[in-house]
Amino acid sequence: MDRHTALAKVTDLAPRAFPFALRLWDAARRSLDRVTAEWLGEDFEERVERLRLRYVRTGGDPFGLDPTTARKAMKLLSFFHRVYFRTECHGLQNLPPGRMLLVANHAGQVPIDAAIIGCALFLDATPERVVRAMVERWAGTLPFVSTFFSRVGQVVGLPENARRLLERDEVLLAFPEGVRGISKPITRRYQLEEFGTGFMRLALETSSPIVPVAVIGSEEQYVSLGNLTGLARVLGIPAFPLLPQLLIPGGQLPLPLKYRLYFGEPLRFSGNPNDDDRAISDKVWTVRQTIQNMVNQGLNARRHLFY
Repeated sequence: MDRHTALAKVTDLAPRAFPFALRLWDAARRSLDRVTAEWLGEDFEERVERLRLRYVRTGGDPFGLDPTTARKAMKLLSFFHRVYFRTECHGLQNLPPGRMLLVANHAGQVPIDAAIIGCALFLDATPERVVRAMVERWAGTLPFVSTFFSRVGQVVGLPENARRLLERDEVLLAFPEGVRGISKPITRRYQLEEFGTGFMRLALETSSPIVPVAVIGSEEQYVSLGNLTGLARVLGIPAFPLLPQLLIPGGQLPLPLKYRLYFGEPLRFSGNPNDDDRAISDKVWTVRQTIQNMVNQGLNARRHLFY
C-alpha cells in the first residue's frame, strides 16, 4: 500500500474514530466523577457551600482562606484519605461545638498527618469542621507555598494568630512536639517528645477545650535514621531528617500505611495563662500523658501496618 492510499484510508476512518474517542473520553470522565464522589461523599458540595456561606457572613477570613482553593485541595487530598491511607476515624462524636484546640502527636517529616486530620473533620465529622493548622514560621517565607497554605486555611504559628482564630470559634490544630516530633528516628516512633507549653497558655487564655488526638500510621510512613542538625542550620530549616528511602525510585511518596485517628473526650482546664512554667507544665503533662495512653491503646489494637 502506497502512502497516498494509506492516507486516504486514515482520512476515511477519521470521522468515525473521532466520535468514538469522544464517547470514550466522556465515559472515562463520568467514571472518574463517580469514583471521586465516593471518596468525597454525596454531600461534599453541600459541605463546601456551608463553608463558603459561613465566611461570607463573617466578612471573609482575615488570614486568606479561599473556599474555592480549599475545595480543590480537598478533592485531591480525599484520594490519600480514602484510598492511599484508608483512614479509620474513631471518636469524632467527641468533638465539641464551637472553638477547640486539637492536640496530636506529630511525625512524618512533612505535615501529612495534619492534612489527614483536616480531611477527617471536613469529610467525616457531622457537622463538618475546618481545621486551621499552625505552620512553621520559615514556611511563610517560601514563595507560592505560603500563598497556598493561606488559601487552604493554614496560618503561620504566631501566638496572636492562634488567639484570633480561637476567638472566631475556629478549630485549631497544634503539634506541641514541634520539630522534635518530625526529626525523631524510627527507633523512637510513637514515643512522644516533650511538649511545649504555648498551647496550654493559649487554651487557658481563650477558654478553649483541648481535644487529644492520637495518630497511628504517620510515624512509620518515612523511615528516619536521625536528624542532620548542622545541615538544617545551614539551610535555615527546622530539621533535615535522614531518609534513605528517598533514594529509592518511588520512595519520595510516603509508605501507604493505614491511618487510624483517635479523638478523645475534650479536656478543660482553668487557671491563669501567665502562671509560672511549673503550674502550666503540670497541665501540659496531663495532655501529653492522655495522648500517649491513646497512642499505646491504638498500637495495641493494630494488627497490621497496611490493613
